[in-house]
Amino acid sequence: MALCRLAAEFAAEIKQQDWSDAPYRADRAGHQRWMDGNNSTIPQLSESETDILKLNIVWNTAQVLAHQDPNFDVYEYAEACGVAARHIYTKSGRKSGGIINGLRQDEGGYHRPGTYSSALPEPPTA
Repeated sequence: MALCRLAAEFAAEIKQQDWSDAPYRADRAGHQRWMDGNNSTIPQLSESETDILKLNIVWNTAQVLAHQDPNFDVYEYAEACGVAARHIYTKSGRKSGGIINGLRQDEGGYHRPGTYSSALPEPPTA
């Protein structure tokens, strides 16, 4: 199944960004350290730390996408975002439960963004 246009565009931006120095500076969209030249920051996350940061970004954006689109595939999205395969698949090549478990959901579906419930909001009281 192909990602919807919005998910594909989020994935492209997440994959393009160099997240390795994200905690140390604010960067524009599409930042790449090699473009910095002499202004490059010295602190840099390890590859493993960068992968975990990207995975958290994927989970946060996927929460919104999954809530909006009942056909959303978080595994396809994580792969398109460039998340390391070890976070997406088990050693035997099956889909890892960890990816889907990173999203908030209950028997009613994915939680509404910014909440811990899939239930519709209560109507306002007069």
